[in-house]
Order: sequence, then C-alpha cells, then structure tokens
Amino acid sequence: MNVQPIKQRFGIIGGSPLLDRAIEIAAQVAPTDLTVLITGESGSGKEVMPQVIHQLSARKHGPYVAVNCGAIPEGTIDSELFGHEKGSFTGAHEARKGYFEVADKGTIFLDEVGELPLSTQVRLLRVLETGEYIRVGSSKPQKTNVRVVAATNVQMLQAVQRGTFREDLYYRLNTVPIHVPPLRDRKDDILLLFRKFAQDAADRYRIKDAITLAPDAQQLLTAYRWPGNVRQLKNIVEQMSVIEQDRRITSDTLRTYLPEEVTSMLPAVAGKQGVEGINERELIFKFLFDMKSDLNALKEQVRAMMNGQPMSAPAAPAVPELVMPIQSVPAGTLSIQMPRTEDPHDIEHTEVQESLSLQDKEKELIKKALSRHRNRRKAAAQELGISERTLYRKIKEYDLQ
Repeated sequence: MNVQPIKQRFGIIGGSPLLDRAIEIAAQVAPTDLTVLITGESGSGKEVMPQVIHQLSARKHGPYVAVNCGAIPEGTIDSELFGHEKGSFTGAHEARKGYFEVADKGTIFLDEVGELPLSTQVRLLRVLETGEYIRVGSSKPQKTNVRVVAATNVQMLQAVQRGTFREDLYYRLNTVPIHVPPLRDRKDDILLLFRKFAQDAADRYRIKDAITLAPDAQQLLTAYRWPGNVRQLKNIVEQMSVIEQDRRITSDTLRTYLPEEVTSMLPAVAGKQGVEGINERELIFKFLFDMKSDLNALKEQVRAMMNGQPMSAPAAPAVPELVMPIQSVPAGTLSIQMPRTEDPHDIEHTEVQESLSLQDKEKELIKKALSRHRNRRKAAAQELGISERTLYRKIKEYDLQ
C-alpha cells in the first residue's frame, strides 16, 4: 500500500518502515467497525492515528470526539462518558449528554484508556459488547452506534497482571493493535522533523530565517534518546528558534537544551531497558537484596580489621539475578546481622530491622519526587511513571499535602 498520500493529507513526517506499517494498518482497518488499540510512548504521535481511521471510514461525516481519560477526575468520569440525569448528584442541575451519546454514528477516541477506574471499565465493556450504556442516576439503558479507538502509553498486560485493568476489556479493545514507534527507533526521521518544526516556528513567530544545524549538532540530535519523543523535539526546536540569535546551531548550543535523561527514579536491572517488564515489588526487593549485600561486605571488612588483617578493596558489586523467588521473601522484616566491635574475640550480633512495606517505599519515593521537583506534581508524576491523577490520589492517601 502506498501510504504517501495519507502522510501528505494528515501532515505526517517521516519514512520509517515502522511508521509506514502503523499507517498501513490504520488505513486497512478504517473501513471496518473493529475496535482499535493504539500503543506507544508519550509524545510519539498516537493521536494522529484515530484521525486517519475516522477520516478514511464510512463514519467520516459523523462526529469525532477525543477524550483524555487521564485528565478527568475519577468522581466525574462516568458522567462525562455516559451522561447523567438531573439531580443524580450534587451539582447536576440538568440532564447532560455523555461523550458516547454525542459521538453516536461517529468515532470516539479514548486517550490514556489505561487510567480508567475499574468501575468505569465495566461500563465501557458493556458499551463495546452490546452498544448499551446507562446514564448516571438512570436505570434505563440507551443505545449508541459508535466506533471506539483507544490509546495508551502504559504496558497493558502488566496492568492486567496488577489488577488495575480488566483482562476481558483489554482483549476487547485490542481487536486490532497499532504500535506507534518511539522517535529513537526513527533516527532517519529526526532531521526531517527538525527542519519541519524549525520552518513552522519561523513562520509562526515571524522570524526571518529558520534555524539550521551544524554537522556536529546533527550527530548529537540523532544520537540523543528522546524520552519525550516528537513532542520533546518540537518543544526544543521552538525554544531555540525564539531564543538563539545565531541561526546556526552547534552541538554546544544544542546540548544546553537537551535535559539529562531521567526516565525513572528506579535503576534498570541488567538485561532490561529501564523498568519495563519489572513490577514495583520486584524492584523494591532488588533494592533490599543489594542493601543486604553491601552490609555483608561491610561486616567482612570490619571483621578483618578486628583480626588485624589488611583491608581489601571491595569488589565491584555485580547486578545479581534474584537467587530466590520473590514469593519466598517474607513480607515482614529483613534480618541482617552486624558485628559489634567492643570485643574482638567475642563478636556479638544485632539485628537491623528494615521495613519491607510496599506502602512505605512508595510513600518515600513520592516524597523524594515532590521534593526534587519542588512540589510540581506534573513533573513528579512523569518521573515516577504514573499519571498526575494517580499521584494526586496517592498524596491524599498518604497525607502528603
């Protein structure tokens, strides 16, 4: 399939085979009414695919409604999606249509669908299975004829395993999967996007000359990992277009606009990229095992000093595989023996009790993230890898106001 006309129509820049494949699938599935799940990292451009699907479908003359599920408070999301009756809750002064009613005979795009509460997931599953929904405060089912396209930047199978997303709803949404590749997997497209954003910025802000890149800056631009993907690249180009007087950008200048990559407060485990594929419990236990290893090494050093032996340089700690199953670790306390140094010939041991509470660790990480970002919740949520709404709920839960 020739996807070039589709790229020109929707302003899609790039020639990556992975991107072309995503567009090709979107075009092929558009004439059907199949539910589509679009996956990809934040900022990679997932929001373009639902528009391609809608405009190439028989529903193109019907409404297109885009809903950011992560931006709607949990207490009102059912009302937003399915509507409510007058007097159904405080402030409901009149009946209101929900997005599924407004999008009838059209397409509804549910962005960040992984952030939906479990109670709302049950309602959504009913709409997908039967086309029926019930307004908040009503007992009368209503029908809707709507095509659902969903998108998420979270690992849905992990969410299913954690119990935060219904398995039946996942497979119902994932009838046709489309993956939008991250920018680091589209290195040949980075310079094309840079030139496009630079010219757009020059036109928008009425700047005579668009910025260009020196050869060393081009190498740095393509070598950077781009954790924020296309959105991050566009923001940086706009910043340089407005701020820099010299329209020729060198690597030294570009480096000042590229933030250090801090994808997570948690370290990566050997053989994994970042924290993908690893749940929070495994990471916390890895911390504790590493801590125990360090304390055991310190104990050996102290014992050697007490026996008059020279201290040896500590070996560089390797990142070990967990030698015992996570399930076999007790959920109470971790007992670590440490020597006392009063009598070199009579080494007593004391126990250091360390809390293994997941809630304590989670609370500590949240406090550190908020402190690091000076209580800017959006930045803290991004570093923790959770939504801003989830962070707000955790702050209230742990009384971190």
